[in-house]
Amino acid sequence: MTQTDGILEYMKRNGSITPNEAMTALACSRLGARIYDLKARGHKITTIIERGQNRFGLPTHWARYILLKEATPCHS
Repeated sequence: MTQTDGILEYMKRNGSITPNEAMTALACSRLGARIYDLKARGHKITTIIERGQNRFGLPTHWARYILLKEATPCHS
């Protein structure tokens, strides 16, 4: 299974994924690139920006990618 496939499966199970979740669960450090690949395959994914604090208490933000709809398989 590729990282891209793993991310799609994770999103199907959980509804969304963040870069931290991708790194922890799937050892994926380039989540944005994999989301781009999934969108290119026809999956509908939206992005929301979440805000919080980092481990030093400083403000930060990150993306949460939400799977809205899976691509429809193309049957010939």
